[in-house]
Amino acid sequence: MTGRVLVARLDNIGDVLLAGPAIRAVAAGADHVTLLSGPRGRAGADLLPGVDDVVEWCAPWVDPEPGEVTEESVGSLVKQVRDLRVDTALVFTSFHQSPLPLALVLRLAGVPWLGAISEDYPGSLLDLRHRVDGDVPEPERALSLARAAGFALPDGDDGTLAVRRPLPGVPGTVGAAPFVVVHPAASVPARQPERQRTAAAVAALAEAGHRVMVTGSPDERHLTGWVAAEATARAAEGAAGIVDLGGATSLPQLAAVLAAAHVVVAPNTGPAHLAAAVGTPVVSLFAPVVPQSRWAPYGVARVVLGDQQAPCRDTRARSCPVPGHPCLAVDPADVVRAVDALTAGRGAQSFGGVS
Repeated sequence: MTGRVLVARLDNIGDVLLAGPAIRAVAAGADHVTLLSGPRGRAGADLLPGVDDVVEWCAPWVDPEPGEVTEESVGSLVKQVRDLRVDTALVFTSFHQSPLPLALVLRLAGVPWLGAISEDYPGSLLDLRHRVDGDVPEPERALSLARAAGFALPDGDDGTLAVRRPLPGVPGTVGAAPFVVVHPAASVPARQPERQRTAAAVAALAEAGHRVMVTGSPDERHLTGWVAAEATARAAEGAAGIVDLGGATSLPQLAAVLAAAHVVVAPNTGPAHLAAAVGTPVVSLFAPVVPQSRWAPYGVARVVLGDQQAPCRDTRARSCPVPGHPCLAVDPADVVRAVDALTAGRGAQSFGGVS
């Protein structure tokens, strides 16, 4: 065992979930694992197997709406980390982020050994400067850092995404009959389909006989309510039911709903990765502002829809730079075909995970 280890992933829920396999590898070789998480990823951090405790801190070089950098804020984190008396720290980042600001803070907190993936010269900030070539999936990128630091997944762990089990019960409004989940929102506007297109897809699924749960956070209730109501109005008489679950679930309850679904339809956002973490196939409505080779749902059956050669490709834009958002102008019939294909194949497939 390697004593007390701090692992850091400072951004959103989906990013935290994608670091899960690497964190399990660390947990297999450590006495104690603390996860340093940003406020936007904290709910995901609480779901990860292998994590003993969580420290929450908003990093001004990561958060999309950063606060001011202050001596008080940085000093507070330095004190928290110093009090943890960690022996080792690994800083997990996306390919476009630098680990060095956090590495400096951790050095000030007295962490004796630090590892991270870094293209920039780290000087004495890192003991392990790891590099990864190519557009590998984010979970594999993070896991390669853990392995380079001497941590490996235990026997029987297949390296897919996972959440803590057991999951809570689902809301009674879900019912017992089979259903599909459609999650309309994304944390980045450029990755979110226009609401009219989402409503059309939900209506088409209902007309094809699929019960549909429209999910979203409390902040997304206006969107989920509109989509569910519009889809109900569009659907032909005799269509299957459409239920608005916007704001009705905590993240663990949402995980339970996604686990019970036959298929999840979602853009590139946290719930798509949460669906993968509970082993549910995903129809990914993927805007190519970031590479789908890195960020598409990992380790489960999936169908990726959306124009991956659109002009917004690889721009990392937060707001769509192309009028009409053409990359996500997906035909509702294509969504239905993708859901049907994944529904038909699910019973014969095995999906790994960690309890």
